[in-house]
Formats: sequence, C-alpha cells, structure tokens
Amino acid sequence: MPVYRYQGRKQDGSKTSGSVEAATQELAAETLMSKGVIPIEIAEGKQASENALDLATLFSRSVPLEILVIFCRQLFSLTKAGIPILRSMKGLTQNCTNKRLKDALEDVSTELSSGRSLSGAMQMHPKVFSTLFTSMINVGENTGRLDEALEQLSGYYEQELETRKRIKTAMRYPVLVITFIVVAMFALNIFVIPQFATMFARFGVELPFLTQVLIATSNFFVNQWVILIALFAAFIFIFKVWTNTIRGRERWDHFRLRIPIVGGIINRAQLSRFSRTFALMLRAGVPLNQSLALSAEALGNKYLESRLLEMKSAIEAGTTISSAAINSQVFTSLVIQMISVGEETGRIDELLLEASDFYDREVDYDLKTLTARIEPILLLIVAGMVLVLALGIFLPMWGMFDVIQR
Repeated sequence: MPVYRYQGRKQDGSKTSGSVEAATQELAAETLMSKGVIPIEIAEGKQASENALDLATLFSRSVPLEILVIFCRQLFSLTKAGIPILRSMKGLTQNCTNKRLKDALEDVSTELSSGRSLSGAMQMHPKVFSTLFTSMINVGENTGRLDEALEQLSGYYEQELETRKRIKTAMRYPVLVITFIVVAMFALNIFVIPQFATMFARFGVELPFLTQVLIATSNFFVNQWVILIALFAAFIFIFKVWTNTIRGRERWDHFRLRIPIVGGIINRAQLSRFSRTFALMLRAGVPLNQSLALSAEALGNKYLESRLLEMKSAIEAGTTISSAAINSQVFTSLVIQMISVGEETGRIDELLLEASDFYDREVDYDLKTLTARIEPILLLIVAGMVLVLALGIFLPMWGMFDVIQR
C-alpha cells in the first residue's frame, strides 16, 4: 500500500508531520482527519518494501476469511437490531476466538470510547481491516446505512470464500499426484537406486550413461542431503524476499496470469473479483476514482493493480471509463462492453455484477474440467519417470546376466 508523507495541524493548532498508509491521497486525508489531524500538505513517499525487508510481513498470518465473514454477519445482526455500536463491539470482542482480530477489536472499542468513528478506529489496523472494508464502513456511517454496508461486505466475503474453496477443491487432485511423485522420487534415490548401484559394482558391469546419471543423482541425495535442504530453504527465502518487493511481486503476478491452463482461470477469477468489488463500491456511493483504486487493491495482484491505477489516472485526466479500460489492456471484451453500456445508461454497477456472475460461472466450469485437462500432463510426467528408471536399471541388468552366463 502507498505511503504518504504529510504535514498538518492538530486540534490545538500545533504542527505535526509523519507518514500514513492509504490506497489513495483522498483516503490518506480521511485517515488523518479521523485522527484529529488537519492535513496541510500530503505527498506520496517511498514504500518501505522498496528499500527494506520487513520480516514480520513475510511470515505474519492474516485473519482468515471465514472469521471476517462471521464477524460481518454478527455485527450486521447486532446493528440491525438497534444495539449501540460500542456495546456490539465489546460483545464481539469477548466471543472472538482469533487472537489477531480480538486484539484489533479491543483497540477499536477503546477508540470508540474516546469518540472516534468506527471506520477511523478500524483504519488503525490495516492488516486486519482492509481499505475496502473501512471505506465501506465509512460510507455506511455517513449515510446512516451501516447495516446495509455490513450486509454487502458479508455477501462479498462469502462469495470470495466460495471461490477460494472451489479453487482449492479443483487443485486437490493435481497437488496430491505431484506430492506422490516427489515422495516417490526421494524414496527411489535414497533407498532403491543405491541397492542396484551396489549390485552393479559387485559384478563389474559397464553402466550406460542413463544409469550413471541415476546413480550420480542418488549419491547426491544420500551424501549431500544437507546441502539439498539448505538450497531448498534458501530458494524459498529468496523467493519470498523477491515477491515482497514491488518489482518482484508485479513480475510474479504477471507470470501467474500467463501460466498454461491455470493462468486463464486465475485471470477470469481476478476479473470477476474486480467487477464485483467495483460494483459494490459504486452501489455504496463511493466516488468512481476512489472505487477504482480500492477495487485495484482488493485484487491482490500487483500487475493488475498498477494497470488499474493507470486507468484511474487517465479517467481523472478526462478520458471516458470505457476508453481507459480499453487502453489498460487487461479487460476482456465482455467487461469492456459492460462498462461501455453501463456508462451510457448510468447502470454500470448492475452490468458489472452481471459480468461478475458470468465470470464466476466460467471459472466454476473451468475448475470442474481442470482435472481432465491436467491428467494427461501428469500421466506424461509419471510415464517419463517410469521410462527413465526402467531403462536406467534394466539395461545394466541385461549386461549383468551376460556376465553371469559367461
């Protein structure tokens, strides 16, 4: 998230300065005003991830989506029943089982007791409550429809949770097969191939090149396993560090969209999320440019986020929404047509929701057929392993039989 440097004055007139994290400059100003600071100057500064490595962000666990859905549903029910927000928050804090969310709710309750708004208190915990979440709460507070905002948020997170579950279910079989292949490879190299290598050495059989490669690989697994584990751990750590930088994360997110078979599904799922989020924000009354920025951040894809922020800048410069969407080169013709018609009729939120439903159905169908499309690739991998092992082991065994016959 961008970091903004600010200079302002407190309520007593004294000067103050510092930095604040926000998706846009407008949200940074709102955050400061909710803290009792009147901003005089706000300028975007460098993000911490560009220059420094924060180990906490590498290994910290976010609040599970299931917990957020339950929290939104419970707060919606309490708010709709007319229970004061401070009393509702204290009750939810006592019943919360997630430690990170519970700590955040305790701070929110304290800030509410001090007179701060709910959205302003939640903005102080960006790792728990996203900018999308706090913006929706802010709109609900200002319009007197907090219960509707919470209901929309719970519906949004439930749909997001359902999509994730479908993806996990579809990927279960391929991941299981790949795991068995990796385990079998380790077992063969550590336990099976060394036995054959000892037997071949005892008979003095001339080994083919493929068998020599298998034995050399097995010796590396058996004798240099410490180096192997160290290399694997170093690769994981370097990959996490690289993806924690802006440039690395953007390249990795772009690569994910171009992976054969899976990349198309990821792309459609991202477009569905964008359409749903953008429509949700517009329907709640959030300004268009702010809705676009929040929708870009909610995608969780830095490559698409940067393209959408460029689209936001083009719209602020006077370009129409449909033209900016075409120039961004990230949308399919369906979304562009929906945006164009919605821009003409003033029903862009309704049409985007229809586009989101369409993409959800496409993703659901692709996930159901994913196993059938991946199975041939997995079979080729298994067949290749069996062929290499068979040739590497049986070829010298035939030579060994000739030695025995002589």
